[in-house]
Amino acid sequence: MTELLRGCVVCIRTRQSLLSNVIRLTFLASSVFLLADAAEAQIQVDLKFKRLQYIAYEPVVATVAITNLAGRDIELHDADGQSWLGFELSGSEEQPIAPLSGAKAEPALKIAAGQRVTRQINLTLLYPVNEFGAYHVRTNVYFADLGKFFYSGTRVFEVTDARPIWQQTVGVPEGTAGSGEVRTYSLMTNRFPDHTSLYVRVQDKDNGVVYATYSLGRTISFEQPQAEIDRANQLHVLHCAAPRAWSYARVGLNGELLEHSSFMETKTRPRLVHSANGEIAVRGGVIEAPARNSASKVPKLSARPPGEPTNDQ
Repeated sequence: MTELLRGCVVCIRTRQSLLSNVIRLTFLASSVFLLADAAEAQIQVDLKFKRLQYIAYEPVVATVAITNLAGRDIELHDADGQSWLGFELSGSEEQPIAPLSGAKAEPALKIAAGQRVTRQINLTLLYPVNEFGAYHVRTNVYFADLGKFFYSGTRVFEVTDARPIWQQTVGVPEGTAGSGEVRTYSLMTNRFPDHTSLYVRVQDKDNGVVYATYSLGRTISFEQPQAEIDRANQLHVLHCAAPRAWSYARVGLNGELLEHSSFMETKTRPRLVHSANGEIAVRGGVIEAPARNSASKVPKLSARPPGEPTNDQ
């Protein structure tokens, strides 16, 4: 009986020892996974787009947010033959899309401990994303200190074309940059889930250059926009943005938005009129927002720089 009791005690102690070892190993394994997760989370990368759908040649601006969770100040910079900020794009059939040649490298970026920094990147400058279809995008950040990449989730956007409603080709006047060339102005509309937008496009079809494509704002689809060309061959557009509300824009030969203002319909409806000297003016209604003169002209798509970084505390 005594030997039997001793054997039971030994068995119990052995089981306790085994259980203790299992608990210890489990704890160690959990610690390893937690450390691995902590290492993976040293830099958090988020990617988003303002909307799902874009027009061909319109700037597709990605907002990249980078959060420093390393517990110390860091600097992101190109190293080991790797750019510190990159994108992985694929098309509708999951084919990878190579970047355009000659794209400028992103400058180094310092991020304080715990700080969140955002950058807006125009993907139209970096990748050929003007073909119709869906695009899948993922951002990667290379952290040279660890020799590791950190990735955002995958986001999707679609490129389509708007419905053309008006078009006019004009020559570039003498004494103006590009004299002797031609420009084609186009007005287009695109229906989004909750509204319809009016777009303008300026291009040189002969040389295959698209100078600008951008939205002039919301429009009421049953009201046809008014479009006129002045003596300098600049485009003037007046369209109904909402009931009794009108939007006016003057667009330059290289896609510059030179003026933009709003009018309210009162006893008279706003309209574009020609003066005797060939100038275009808005008559009728009451101006709501004064016209602004754009100091910075819209350059060609190939020349536009990416957005500057902003710090989010």
